[in-house]
Amino acid sequence: MALDLRFDGDPVLRAVAAPVTAFDDDLALLVAEMLATMYAAPGRGLAAPQVGVSQRVFVIDTTWKDGDPDPQAFVNPQIIARSKTTATAVEACLSIPDRAFAVTRPIWVDMRWQDIAGDVQQGRFDGVAAICVCHEYDHLEGVLITDVGVAQ
Repeated sequence: MALDLRFDGDPVLRAVAAPVTAFDDDLALLVAEMLATMYAAPGRGLAAPQVGVSQRVFVIDTTWKDGDPDPQAFVNPQIIARSKTTATAVEACLSIPDRAFAVTRPIWVDMRWQDIAGDVQQGRFDGVAAICVCHEYDHLEGVLITDVGVAQ
């Protein structure tokens, strides 16, 4: 089931999201519904605040538009390292329809997060995946691309 998106101006998008403490069926359902919402939108990433849930959860799938789906869920993510080298790319946001922004981001980031079972994961993301995880991580901090980018 797809959830209702929240749009720029909704206070939930500006709040710092709370950590997830319960790794249960409700969390698994939230992640499944977020993925359904993201695919229906259609987007490459979605953070819980964008569907009105102020919790530190986001989902991404950077490959599904060009190939096989590869959905990933991040619970309580942390950026633990980032490249000093940056690149600027044009980004869009499901919560800010019909607008695009040039945003400068690191070319890679290392993250640590929990999966929906609560197990700790760690990985490096580069290219489009780095852009996507940084964009969704910003949502958990109450930051929108209107804050960090230049309108195109």
